[in-house]
Amino acid sequence: MSTPSAQRTERTLSIPAAHGATLAASEFVPATTPAPGAPTLVLAHGWTLTRASWEPVVQEVQSHRAVRVVTYDQRGHGRSTWGSVRAQSIKGLADDLATVIEATAPTGPLVIGGHSMGGMTLLAYAGRHADAVRERVRGVALLSTTATVEGRREIRGEALAMAIASRVPLLRMGMFVPRSVLRNLNFGENPDRGHVRSTVRTIAGTSLATTGRYFASIRDHDESEALAELADVPTHVLVGTKDRLTPVRWAHSLHDGIPGSRLTVLPGKGHMLTHEATDTVADALIELIDQG
Repeated sequence: MSTPSAQRTERTLSIPAAHGATLAASEFVPATTPAPGAPTLVLAHGWTLTRASWEPVVQEVQSHRAVRVVTYDQRGHGRSTWGSVRAQSIKGLADDLATVIEATAPTGPLVIGGHSMGGMTLLAYAGRHADAVRERVRGVALLSTTATVEGRREIRGEALAMAIASRVPLLRMGMFVPRSVLRNLNFGENPDRGHVRSTVRTIAGTSLATTGRYFASIRDHDESEALAELADVPTHVLVGTKDRLTPVRWAHSLHDGIPGSRLTVLPGKGHMLTHEATDTVADALIELIDQG
C-alpha cells in the first residue's frame, strides 16, 4: 500500500453540548480521500490534558493511512467549557462523546481510542450507548486506563484538598504542584524532553477547579459491567510498566474482563503512551482501522 502524504487539513469545531457547554474539537482530513467504508477515528484525552496530547499519534496514523480523525477537549479542559454543571460524571463524559460523534461522524464505521480518563469515557460510552457500539464501532484502543480504581490507596487529605480545589477556578495546577512531580507521575524511563515540557505545561495550566471537580468522578468510576459490551469488538489495551497513575494490574483486569481483547505491556513506559510509545499506539490504531 502506498503511503499517504503527510499533508492534511485541520478544522476547528465548536460543538454545543448538554447543560450549555461548548466542546472544542479538531477534525483532521487526510490529503488522500479515504477509501469507501473507511472508519472515522475519534480520540478522547485524559484528565488535566487536552486534545493536543493525541497530536503525535494522529500525525503517525495519517502518515500511513488515509483516515479522517477527530479529537476534542473534554468538558472543562482546554477550550471546552463547563456549561451550567459544577462537575461531570464519567457517564456524563460518555454522553459528551456521543454528542461529538453525532456532530462530526453521524454515520459510518468508527474506531475509538481513549487515554486515561478518555479510556474511562469510552468504557462508559460502551455501557450507555451499547447499540451504537454494536452497530458502528469497528475497534477500541484503551491506553493507560481502567474500568474502576477500586483498591487504589488514597492519600491522606486528598479528597478534602480536591474538594477545595474544585472551588478555585482562577488558580492553576502549576502554582501548587512542582513540575518535577508532574513529570515523574506521568512519564517513565528516558522520555523525550520536548514531550515532557509540552505535557507538563498543559497539566500545569489546567485549572484547579477542573482537577478537583473530576477527582470524585474518577474515584467513583466503575464500568466493570460495560466490559461485556466490548466482547465482540476488537479491543487493544496498552499500558506501561512504569505507569504510576493507572498501573499494570488494572490493564490486566481490563484484558481479563473483555473477551478476545489484546494486551500490550510496554517496559519502561509511563502514563503518557501517546508521547512515550507513539509508534506502538499508532500501530494498534492502524490495525483496528484495517480490520473488517
